[in-house]
Amino acid sequence: MEFSGLYTAIITPFYEDSKEIDFDSYRNLIERQIEAGVKGIIPCGTTGESPTLSHQEHRRLIAETVKYAKGKIQVIAGTGSNSTTEAIELTDLACKDGVDAIMLVSPYYNKPTQQGLIQHFLKIADSSTVPVMIYNIESRTGVNIELATMIQLAEHEKIQAIKEASGNIIQMIQLKKSCGQKLSLLCGDDNITPAFMGIGGKGIVSVASNLYPKKIQKMIGYYQQGDFKSGNSIFYSIVDLMNALFWCTNPIPVKEAAAIQKLCEKCIRLPLTALEPELSKKLTKLLEILGEDS
Repeated sequence: MEFSGLYTAIITPFYEDSKEIDFDSYRNLIERQIEAGVKGIIPCGTTGESPTLSHQEHRRLIAETVKYAKGKIQVIAGTGSNSTTEAIELTDLACKDGVDAIMLVSPYYNKPTQQGLIQHFLKIADSSTVPVMIYNIESRTGVNIELATMIQLAEHEKIQAIKEASGNIIQMIQLKKSCGQKLSLLCGDDNITPAFMGIGGKGIVSVASNLYPKKIQKMIGYYQQGDFKSGNSIFYSIVDLMNALFWCTNPIPVKEAAAIQKLCEKCIRLPLTALEPELSKKLTKLLEILGEDS
C-alpha cells in the first residue's frame, strides 16, 4: 500500500444533543472528500473525537466509512489506545470491517518507556492484517517516539508509515534520513506542510481539509510535483485558517468552522466545549475571506 498525498483526519458529526452520530452529514462529508480527490480519510482519530466514542460507535463509524468510501479512497482507521489489549481488539474489528490500514497513536496518560512503546506497537502490528501507520504526538500523549525506537519499529513489515506531529523538524529530518526508505513520512501539522514536504515528506494528515479539501489537495499536488512556488501560493492563502484551527484544543475550532459552513451541526462532546463567541466571530471572518473551496 502506498501512503502519500492528502489524508483528511475526518470529524465526527453529531446531532444537536451530541448523543448520536449524524451519519447523513458524515456521508456528505466523505462525499466531499472523494470529490476533491484526496488520497484517504482517517476516521476515529482525535479529530474525530475518538476518546468519547463508545466501542459500538467506534466500530459502526469505521464500518460506515468503509461502506461509503471503499474502492474510492483509502480508509485508515484510528484503532490506538493506551491499553495494548484494547488496541488489538479495535484493530481486529477494523480489519474485519475492511479498512485499508490502521493508525496507532502512542499510548497516552500512562507514559510508557521507549521499550514499552516498542512492545506495544509490535504486538498490535503482529495482530493486524493490514498496514500500520504510527502516530507520534507528544503534546497529547506525554511521550515522544524517539528516533531509535522508530528505526526498530520500521523493521516490522506491517509498519509502513508515520504521522509525525512532534513539531520537531530536526527529528523529522533524522527520521527521513534513517527510515525514509522503509517508512512513508506524513506531516501531522497543517501549518508546517511546506517545510515537511521540502525535507522529503510523502504527504499530510490534515485537519483543515475537512473544510477545504479541493484547495489543500491542489496544494499537496503541487508540492509532490516539486512546484513549491504554486504550492506555497495556496499555503499562504490558507495558513491563517490552519493556525486558527488550533486556537484551542482540536477539534473544537474545526467543528465550529464546519458548522459555520453548514457541513454539520454545531455539536461537540464533553469534556470539550464549543468555541468562545469572540473566537467564533474571528473564525467566521477567516472563512468569509477564503470563500468557497476550489
